[in-house]
Amino acid sequence: TLEVKSKAPNGVSFNVKGRSSHEGATAGSMEAKYADAPSGTYFKHLRFITYTQFDRSNIFDHHVMLRPGYASLLIFYRRAGLTITQVWTTVNALDTKIELDNNITKGLKAELLTQFLPSSKAKGAKLNLIFKQPNFHARAFFDLMKGPTANVDAVLGHEGFLVGAEAGYDVQKAAITRYSAAVGYTLPEYSAAITATNNLSVFSASYYHKVNSQVEAGAKATWDSKANNNVGLEVATYNVLLRPGVTLGLGASFDTQNLNEAAHKVGASFTFEA
Repeated sequence: TLEVKSKAPNGVSFNVKGRSSHEGATAGSMEAKYADAPSGTYFKHLRFITYTQFDRSNIFDHHVMLRPGYASLLIFYRRAGLTITQVWTTVNALDTKIELDNNITKGLKAELLTQFLPSSKAKGAKLNLIFKQPNFHARAFFDLMKGPTANVDAVLGHEGFLVGAEAGYDVQKAAITRYSAAVGYTLPEYSAAITATNNLSVFSASYYHKVNSQVEAGAKATWDSKANNNVGLEVATYNVLLRPGVTLGLGASFDTQNLNEAAHKVGASFTFEA
């Protein structure tokens, strides 16, 4: 796969992509994009600020965005950790976001996101809870209109050791839909982890080592306990900085259960940054 992006001094952006799998036809595309401001008088951005009658510390912030073919109205309100944001666009969608940051308890952020489409009467509501402490991080995502469903994950860390788990639950079915677990150890120079995903049926072990500022290496092995042939997959990567802005990447994937077959892959990549 090759992808090149560039931007000319006149504002024209180019994006050229090419892909070949050596098994089928080669695919490629070239994109050129130029954005020009329309002629005539128009408003790029309108912003109004009004204060409440009794307390000037409570600020309403209104944003009106007008541009050809699109318009939106955003109403913003903030008070002591409470943030309310509403967006109404010309696609006739009303999005509302209510945030409580460190309001219920220290380290807890709660988000309520709702969407309403008057044309189709479609509704959506999601509740997100994010709790952060120095050695503990937990998240919970609830889809209140579908299921409802819940996805929860948590990570506990101590002196470089990490233990994490995640699970999904469907309230309507009264069943756990998925669960995973992981353990790891990390330092600035290297890290190692063992994960068990797909209801603890797919196991992976990974290792990353930053040799120095120019050389990085990593490896990963995966085993699916439910696969018919118990495929063992090992992946190795190696990145080296050849010169400022130029990085060489080498990678290989081996099927350890079929070493004599043509199931292995090797590859190389060059990354240019300017």
